[in-house]
Amino acid sequence: MTKADVINEISEKTGIDRLDVQASVEAFFSVVKDSMAEGENIYVRGFGSFVNKKRAKKIARNISKNTAMVIDEHYIPSFKPSKVFVEKIKTSDKIS
Repeated sequence: MTKADVINEISEKTGIDRLDVQASVEAFFSVVKDSMAEGENIYVRGFGSFVNKKRAKKIARNISKNTAMVIDEHYIPSFKPSKVFVEKIKTSDKIS
């Protein structure tokens, strides 16, 4: 399912104009990206959490050149689904 499919489905279910739904979805993604870039985590009850995970500094190997390189400490975005979300997927008949 693409973002356009999600927008169309929300529009059909709510009766809200597709362009209004698109603006809302784009605004949501923008808020998530901007907030996480500022170091904030986002918690949506019943859905999940968007969190920044810290990766420690480490030494990696470049196999083709056989050299070591240092990867500095950094953060990566992560999503952790809520228990309600996980249970809904586990009990779904559609997933095989």
